[in-house]
Amino acid sequence: MRKQKPVKDSFVIMTELVLPNDTNTLNNLMGGRMMHLMDIAAAISAQKHSNRIVVTASVDNVSFRDSIALGSVVTLQAQVTRSFNSSMEVHIDVWAEDIPSGTKMKTNEAFFTFVAVDQTGRPIDVPEAVAETEEEIRLYDGALRRRQLRLVLGGRMKPHEATELKALFDLE
Repeated sequence: MRKQKPVKDSFVIMTELVLPNDTNTLNNLMGGRMMHLMDIAAAISAQKHSNRIVVTASVDNVSFRDSIALGSVVTLQAQVTRSFNSSMEVHIDVWAEDIPSGTKMKTNEAFFTFVAVDQTGRPIDVPEAVAETEEEIRLYDGALRRRQLRLVLGGRMKPHEATELKALFDLE
């Protein structure tokens, strides 16, 4: 039986200030810089869950809802949603805050997948993720469908083998 670990133990909050070197010619945070920050926060979360070195395996659709202006404070919140054998799905929410105006808005969201590896780079088993709150359970329940979609799109699973996706669309 695999060791179990609550997903709340993987929760990470990372805060950054958007400086001139982070921005594009419109003085907004560059998308690549945002993805870099998201990858770091998600990796820390996966490491906290697995207590192992982790490598990024995939990034789902990263939505850029609103631009983040120079001088904004960016807060990234990451948490493992579910673990499989050696892989873990991590959900990230990004918030931008303009402190002088007192406004805060959610600007980005994504799912990253990480694989835990040993010192030689070989995949290694990770603890089972235990969801406890309503939101954790909702994300946990959807993780298998998202995983199957990733595998189908990546050519690592045949569409007819994706039972969770077929059930979603009630296909026979």
